[in-house]
Amino acid sequence: MISAKRNISTFLKILLIIGFGYFFWLMLKITLEYIPLDTNVSFLMIKQTEVVERPEYLYFFYTHVYTSIFVLLTGFLAIIRKDFGLKNFHRNTGKIYILLILIFAAPSGIYMGIFANGGFLSKLSFVILGCLWWFTTFKAYQLARQKKFSEHKKWMWRSFALTVSAITLRMWKVFIVHLFHPNPMDVYQIIAWLGWIPNILLIEFLIRKKHL
Repeated sequence: MISAKRNISTFLKILLIIGFGYFFWLMLKITLEYIPLDTNVSFLMIKQTEVVERPEYLYFFYTHVYTSIFVLLTGFLAIIRKDFGLKNFHRNTGKIYILLILIFAAPSGIYMGIFANGGFLSKLSFVILGCLWWFTTFKAYQLARQKKFSEHKKWMWRSFALTVSAITLRMWKVFIVHLFHPNPMDVYQIIAWLGWIPNILLIEFLIRKKHL
């Protein structure tokens, strides 16, 4: 019985890695669209007002895009390290993850949120997301420094739940567009909230049930 449970657990972890690997590859392909620098590709094609009128926007945009892909990877590696013999790797990947979010990814994301498509509701959601992302990550860092590792782990999970909103937001977008064909601006308002609120609610549920 114990062996069977262990096999099932290992199988689920392998599925998790495969699933994350697939979505990480999709995110990497999106990132690579912006190499070399080009203001007339993908998302930037609908942000020409900001590109033309706010020269600093591109700096924040590229900072966010280029750092977020590493945030996704290091966050995932930091979380799974124990189960796959990566325990000693945890501290270094965790440091990179925290550093990138606190200094680069979250601040640039907050700035971009101020100019998000979809009107006030979308802007509000992305700014809140960026602030919560920064705060949960800082809290995890603070608790690690205090050697309160049990609480540190919980806050890292909260932080990573917000990190993967980059993936879940796009999943919700595909789902909603294919099923309901809404107005593009309505899509932005919906996925701006759906991208991260279910994530953080799920993590809170798992934490309170002591599954994490």
